[in-house]
Amino acid sequence: MSNTKPKVLVTGPNKRLKFGWWATRYALRHLNLDIEYASPGDKVTPEEYDGLIIGGGDDIEPELYGLLKDDKKKRAYDPERDRFELALLENMLKRNVALFGICRGAQLLNVAQGGTLLNDIRPQRQLTSNRRTLRAKKPVKVESNSRLHALLGTEQACVNSLHEQAVDRLGGDLKAVAADRDHFIQGIESPSHRFMMGVQWHPEYLPFQADQRNLFRGFARSVHSIANHG
Repeated sequence: MSNTKPKVLVTGPNKRLKFGWWATRYALRHLNLDIEYASPGDKVTPEEYDGLIIGGGDDIEPELYGLLKDDKKKRAYDPERDRFELALLENMLKRNVALFGICRGAQLLNVAQGGTLLNDIRPQRQLTSNRRTLRAKKPVKVESNSRLHALLGTEQACVNSLHEQAVDRLGGDLKAVAADRDHFIQGIESPSHRFMMGVQWHPEYLPFQADQRNLFRGFARSVHSIANHG
């Protein structure tokens, strides 16, 4: 058996301060993986990787899921990153490798399979706060028969919140497996894929919560299985 570690690609913005990448690398540090980071402009060979994590960042352009962009609203978009990550997903979805989407990444998993997003949920929130926070302050209900529940070990998770967009109509065979008190989707997964999961929060910023560390462990187990058995 080869001693080569399975390779995982983590994508994110092309910025000097890569907080999400540093936190994700920390979460994966003891899971026997070869982890690399890539952003738009980097040369990537998708076939080299057994897993992909799409991290958080700027909002996804509304045109990609059938809406028009409202230029009156000051929103941060990253069209180059949209194209970069969608191209990676097109390849990796066909190869059925392990896919984990975090916040923006969960939304992009949905868009890549023909789903849509709510472009701005802030006016619709009633029971949850619009205040962005890295702290675990938002309760989320998790479906008991889901893979997400099996990893978290609870039907009532407490998570952070940094998003203004959210999954609306589901794409492909994705299922909604978690929601907040305003019924915005907080977790998605595919029953047919070996590991395809997206969470609307940022587990990499909650390293002291065992349930959140388990998400990365579950992803890593799938990556090792794919690398060892194909």
